[in-house]
Amino acid sequence: MKRPAAGRYIETSTGGETVRAFIPDPLPPQLSIDADLREQLDQALISLGRLSASAVFLPDSKLLLYLYVRKEAVLSSQIEGTQSSLSDLLLFEIEEAPGVPLADVSEVSRYVAAVDHGIARMRSGFPLSNRLLREVHGVLLAEGRGSGKDPGNFRRSQNWIGGSRPSLAAFVPPPVEYVEPCMADLELFLHDKPARTPSLIKAALAHVQFETIHPFLDGNGRVGRLMISLVLCADRILADPVLFLSLYFKNHRQEYYDLLQAVRIDGDWEGWLEFFARAVRETADQCTATADKTSRLAQSDREKIKALGRIAGSAALVHQELLFHPLTTIARTSKATGLVPNTVTKVFTALSEAGIVREITGKRRNRLFAYGELLDTMDEGTKPL
Repeated sequence: MKRPAAGRYIETSTGGETVRAFIPDPLPPQLSIDADLREQLDQALISLGRLSASAVFLPDSKLLLYLYVRKEAVLSSQIEGTQSSLSDLLLFEIEEAPGVPLADVSEVSRYVAAVDHGIARMRSGFPLSNRLLREVHGVLLAEGRGSGKDPGNFRRSQNWIGGSRPSLAAFVPPPVEYVEPCMADLELFLHDKPARTPSLIKAALAHVQFETIHPFLDGNGRVGRLMISLVLCADRILADPVLFLSLYFKNHRQEYYDLLQAVRIDGDWEGWLEFFARAVRETADQCTATADKTSRLAQSDREKIKALGRIAGSAALVHQELLFHPLTTIARTSKATGLVPNTVTKVFTALSEAGIVREITGKRRNRLFAYGELLDTMDEGTKPL
């Protein structure tokens, strides 16, 4: 039996053309969750629990968050068309020249700043709200290509998705006068009004609703994907936003787009929930495996460092710094650890001989050192589209 659509179309004029724009119904919809879908959602929650626990075994509880925020920044920005890799971002952060246009890597760096802002605000007790989403958007587009797209404010002109003009668009979001009311309804839903919604389902439904409203002139995809993790943190499913679904969405992007449209046209929320549960489960399991691999790598290299003799204490300091900055220079490491450059040079020589780091420029000056195995682990899946 055909399900009702998740909203309605209205005619609106934009750019001298008359188009059909979609107005989503307020959340939550009526859902039909059968035993199979319930099992998939439960398995996703179990995987999230494992991920949350895995951070305990890392050499530093902040490590997974630090590296995954940067990986997510790269992946989420790639979906929007940038060509920056994780290595490009890490080079940019230590003020070294990346291998892509600065505009691309700067855009990725803004995403890191936006995520950090959202995390800091929520840790201070600020609620997940439209105000927070606008703040995150403001940080995201504060500089670079999106800075002229009204950062931090809901749009005041019509936008569309796909196509060179509105009449050729794949989808036209609500007209301007509907944006504020639709986002107000979404905020109520995030706060469990009119009724409580299980957290994983809430995150899934809210993402679709946000993408459908498309409340900003630019940056909607990045903010909408980040919102998933923020919902799970707000509801205390995760202590930190270490679950990012951009890699899964990137690898299944056509299915992702098709399912969003199926919700709007056919009200197929259950099909979307199946996809979302699978995305969460597989992504959380991959993150947990990465955390375990990182923990084992760090411990193995610590044992190697203990065998370095008199330089072992200094090498341990450098190794701790490498966990957070797996691409670095002698000068930067010296400043971060407080060790003199000559000592850092000796440490890097010892770590290179031990197979822990490698020098990647082949130069005698301005050398770059990579914690290769950690960088390779985090780099998985980040090749530009």
